[in-house]
Amino acid sequence: MEIKINGKNADITIDNEKTVAQVIAGVEQWLAPSGHRISGLVIDGKTADLSSLEIIFAKEIDAVKTLDILTMSITDLAAMSLENLLADTDEFEQLPFDGRNNFFTAWKERPQALFILEQMPDLFSFFENTFLKGAFSVQALRSITQERLREIQTPVDEFSNLRPLLEETCSRLTDLPLDIQTGKDARASQTIQIFTGITEKIFRVYRQLEIQGYVPKAAAEKDLSLQINDFNNAVKELLLAYEKNDTVLVGDLAEYEIAPRLQKIYYTAAGEK
Repeated sequence: MEIKINGKNADITIDNEKTVAQVIAGVEQWLAPSGHRISGLVIDGKTADLSSLEIIFAKEIDAVKTLDILTMSITDLAAMSLENLLADTDEFEQLPFDGRNNFFTAWKERPQALFILEQMPDLFSFFENTFLKGAFSVQALRSITQERLREIQTPVDEFSNLRPLLEETCSRLTDLPLDIQTGKDARASQTIQIFTGITEKIFRVYRQLEIQGYVPKAAAEKDLSLQINDFNNAVKELLLAYEKNDTVLVGDLAEYEIAPRLQKIYYTAAGEK
C-alpha cells in the first residue's frame, strides 16, 4: 500500500499494521506533535465519507493500493468546525418546533460535533443544552460560538481586548469581601462567575497564541508556567473559603493573592513586565 499525505508520498514504514484503521492510528500519533490532524481520506482515488469509514477502516492493507491522508492544522480545522457549527445553529433555528426533537441525535455524529466533543467539551455541552434539552437559547449559543471563532481567527486582538475586562474583574475581586459582609450575595456570586470566565478565556486565548506561533519559546514560558501553578492553588483556596463563607480569608485571597496574580499572568503572557 502506498501512503500519501495531502497528495505527496509519505516516508512512512508499515511494520505490524494489518488494517487501514491501524495505519490511520499510527499516522495520527505521528502527526500530533506537528499540530495537524487528519481531515479526510482518499482511498484508491475515491474520497471517503462518514457512512463508509467503518468499512474502510476494517479493510486489510493488502486490499488498498493507495491511501491518501488529508490533513489540516488544528487551527484551520477548529475554525472550519466553528463556522460549520454556526451554520448548524441557523439550521436548527429554522426548524419547526416539533421538528427539533431528533436534531441532536443526527447532529452529534457530524464532523464538527465530534471535533468539539474532543477539543472543546465545554462548548459541546452548550450545544447539547440547546439542541437536546432546550435549556440554552440559540442566540446565546451563536454568540459563544462566534466568540470562540474570533479567539482562533484573531487571537492577538482578542487577548488585547481582555485588558479592560481584566482590570474591572480585579477591581471587583478586591470588593468581594465587602459585598459578602454587606449581604450583596448576588453581586458576590456574579463576581466569582466573571472571574472564572475571564480566567478561562485568558488561558484559552493564550493557548491559541502558542499554537499559532505568536509566543516565542523562551525562559518566560517557564516563569508563566510557575505563575499559573501558584495561581491555580490560590484559586482552590479562594473557592473553598467562599463556600465556607470565610469572608476574612476570601478578602485576603481575593485582594492580595488572586487579583495581582491574575494581572501578572496576563501581562507576562502579553510580553509585558
